[in-house]
Amino acid sequence: MYALHDLGWSDFFSAQLADLELNSEIAAARVAEENREMYRLLSAEGEFMAEVSGKFRHEAAGRADFPAVGDWVLATTRKEESRATIHRVLNRKSKFSRKIAGKKTEQQIVAANVDVVFIVSSLNSEFNLRRLERYVALAWESGAQPMIVLNKSDLSANPEELRREAEAAAIGVAVILTSALRGDGIEKIREMMRSTPEKSGSAVSALKKMPVAKTAALLGSSGVGKSSLINAILGTQLLDTGEIRESDDRGRHTTTTRHLIVAPGGGVLIDTPGMRELQLWDASEGIDQAFGEIADLAANCKFRDCQHVNEPGCAVRAAVESGSLDAERLESFHKLGREEKFVAAKQDAALRAEQTKAVKRVMKKVNRFYRDRGR
Repeated sequence: MYALHDLGWSDFFSAQLADLELNSEIAAARVAEENREMYRLLSAEGEFMAEVSGKFRHEAAGRADFPAVGDWVLATTRKEESRATIHRVLNRKSKFSRKIAGKKTEQQIVAANVDVVFIVSSLNSEFNLRRLERYVALAWESGAQPMIVLNKSDLSANPEELRREAEAAAIGVAVILTSALRGDGIEKIREMMRSTPEKSGSAVSALKKMPVAKTAALLGSSGVGKSSLINAILGTQLLDTGEIRESDDRGRHTTTTRHLIVAPGGGVLIDTPGMRELQLWDASEGIDQAFGEIADLAANCKFRDCQHVNEPGCAVRAAVESGSLDAERLESFHKLGREEKFVAAKQDAALRAEQTKAVKRVMKKVNRFYRDRGR
């Protein structure tokens, strides 16, 4: 059993219960794992395996409406069976989303209700500034605070130089050098996860509030050492880790499902499988925030709708020519912007197609009604 505040419960979620009529059989629980629409829930009443109710399944408009790891849900529990039925997903305060892999246009929620996103990269051949920019854009879009974790610093000959490069590619984002083997940077990560009292209007009421556990999600490509990092943060060998391949200094893929872990020292960790593909999903604001210096320069462009390609009086291109802005960074900005527009267009097309199908379903029911009525 867990105290709800140790799982990350806060006023944001309790306020949502005020207008709901709940019976004693319904409990708030947090989704700790999801696998083929089976869910493991953690709550003040214990741990339960759960499925969504038939009504929930019928009313869900798409994949994003179903529970994701980190979600808070309302469920009826059957303690004698350690089973539960999920009836509602509470509104999310943040969500890290991407387009699902493949051609289908659909949103996949990687982690929900996250306070801090640890973007993990290893300081070997996997280190890639353009990939970091993509992760940072999606992290800003999620509503969580991004932080870059450069792992396996013990394998790098120039970790400080690479850290400075990462800082230049992620302006305003803290960058930490870590080594799960030596313990470098682990305490800094623990500090970011420590519980904090909720803000309150008065000092007296603030003293009465229990500290709320922060939720951190670890995201990154396969083999960057996320499982080893989690073991180091927890201070125990909880997760299996793969051996390092001599050919490329990369670990073997070990995590296969997203799952939530309550840290003994406080805080909640969400471990995720390595991502081979990270496609954008509704990330326009995140891109602007990740490339904030370009937005600042654009304010001085001659034309308000300047695309920063070949327009006269472009302050952004002028910065590239003077060397104050990296040309590769501008190209990355353009690339992510094009991808965002392409995905947005596909979302609109998918929405129109679904609306057309819905109208056809309604008309078919109407026609059937009149046909049966005329018999």
